[in-house]
Amino acid sequence: MAELDQITKQVLAQIDGAGFQQKGAFNLRHNGIALCHGDSEHIKIKKKTDKQGIDVYIDGNTQGEQVHIPVVVNASGMTDIVYNDFYIEEGADVTIVAGCGIHNSGCNESRHDGIHAFHVGKGANVRYEEKHYGEGEGTGARVLNPVTKIYMEEDSVFTLDTVQIKGVDSTKRETDVYLGAGAKLYVLEKLMTHDAQSAESNMEVQMNGEDSTAQIISRSVAKGTSKQVFHPKAVGNAKCHAHIQCDSIIMEQAEVCSIPEIDAKHVDAGIIHEAAIGRINDEQVTKLRTLGMAAEEAEGVIIENFLN
Repeated sequence: MAELDQITKQVLAQIDGAGFQQKGAFNLRHNGIALCHGDSEHIKIKKKTDKQGIDVYIDGNTQGEQVHIPVVVNASGMTDIVYNDFYIEEGADVTIVAGCGIHNSGCNESRHDGIHAFHVGKGANVRYEEKHYGEGEGTGARVLNPVTKIYMEEDSVFTLDTVQIKGVDSTKRETDVYLGAGAKLYVLEKLMTHDAQSAESNMEVQMNGEDSTAQIISRSVAKGTSKQVFHPKAVGNAKCHAHIQCDSIIMEQAEVCSIPEIDAKHVDAGIIHEAAIGRINDEQVTKLRTLGMAAEEAEGVIIENFLN
């Protein structure tokens, strides 16, 4: 087992809610190298030979198992680019716990770009949890730019649960999903920015198979002078159904731009979008203050409930 320093343990506690352990199927990437990894009976992890990254093979007998693949960067001035591919066989049921945390104590930018591709077999059920987090007393920026591509075969299910609530100065997320017949996609995106942070999320969902469905929910809070841009797009190329919902709370001098887009290319494509941006309800704050809370504490409770 690899010995982990205190900063690494501290960051892992933030990005791996289930608790990272060096057992079962796991791969910990630390400052650009695989610090430790392990396989299970049904999940095998292999290092790529042509570029940085890993291939994760999940066989069809995998039922209710987890694989943990966190990334920790605590070297100031580092740019880490990694390519991870996941091959999930027909009938598998698996949870993939990912996430990246950056601890920057220096004056130079630290950046991680994770490019992930998921090949989801017929009838497989995949849950992908990804948390992004930044910390450190340095003035250098903490930058995360994830790219996610998901290829879903017939009757597969994919749940994408992404969270970014603290410390990331700049992020640009690109997500592309392709659904086969009967495939079901569920997306829950939670984001909070503050100070002068910026966040952009672009998502395109191509519903290519008959009776495919997609539900995309984005919730965000923008504080300070931060800026957020959301651009989810659902394209119906067959008989399908999709629902996009973007809700944001805006505070102080922040800016939020929400651009839900729907594109029906089939007569039986049913696609709905909703978007709402607004401030915290003053009546809610007043009610909580009557219970003895300070204004800042009341706002925190409202924000936490909104995101969750």
